[in-house]
Amino acid sequence: MTNERRIGRVAAHGVMITLSVLAIFPVYWMIQSSFRAENEIFSGGLFPSAPTFQNYLHVLSAMPILRILGNTVVMAGATTLAQVATGVLAAWALVRWRFPGGALARSLIALSWLVPFQVVMIPNYVLAARLGLLDSVAGLVIPNAAAAFAVLVLYNAMRGFPREVVEAARMDGAGSLRILLEVVLPNLRAPLASVSILCFISAWNEYFWPLLLIRRMENSVVQIGLQFFMTQEGNDWGPLMAAATLASLPILALYLVLQRQVVDSFMKSGIR
Repeated sequence: MTNERRIGRVAAHGVMITLSVLAIFPVYWMIQSSFRAENEIFSGGLFPSAPTFQNYLHVLSAMPILRILGNTVVMAGATTLAQVATGVLAAWALVRWRFPGGALARSLIALSWLVPFQVVMIPNYVLAARLGLLDSVAGLVIPNAAAAFAVLVLYNAMRGFPREVVEAARMDGAGSLRILLEVVLPNLRAPLASVSILCFISAWNEYFWPLLLIRRMENSVVQIGLQFFMTQEGNDWGPLMAAATLASLPILALYLVLQRQVVDSFMKSGIR
């Protein structure tokens, strides 16, 4: 190996290590701050001098954090299932059937992706109020049941599926729905996994819609529950860091369990 290549590899590894530290350090600071006493929160040390679980006990007693986490898991899971299901059906319709205005429909779906959700929050709120969906998990899920991102990613994946396989299944007497469920989807596991992961994370991090819709703490989600420790008089940093750590555990556990599948799905589907 030449000196130039050796220097290049060392520089590349140095950059990656630096970026990794920058990405991990805020998470580390959150976790170690959750074990600090109130009078030690703003100390400059990297480790708490006297670790304590008092912040976690305070969180568990001050708010229904476990129920809030359960609400968030249900909301994110249901939203993911709905977005993947509607994305699969819409993408299959755009790929399978040729109809006047198909290109226009795809363009409108792509344009809708560029519209911030905040633009349609008020009309969605009025509709949710009339349907009696305020302060409920169903009200959080239904307005987000379809996602342009899922439709476009799955459309591109299905468009590259071999037409010969589809034609052979049709000649065997299979209908469109059967072809989709038994032929196409089993071969699109990587795009489906990637879309599901991104939809779940997006739903888990949703803030503005729950803030507008939810009224009671026991029906809240983690992003709103964290506001309990943020007041005009100041932030209660110890319990806030403890609550944020508890809110991060499900996502961290999901990644640790599905680490290989997560990486493989993004590599195979080409999503960056």
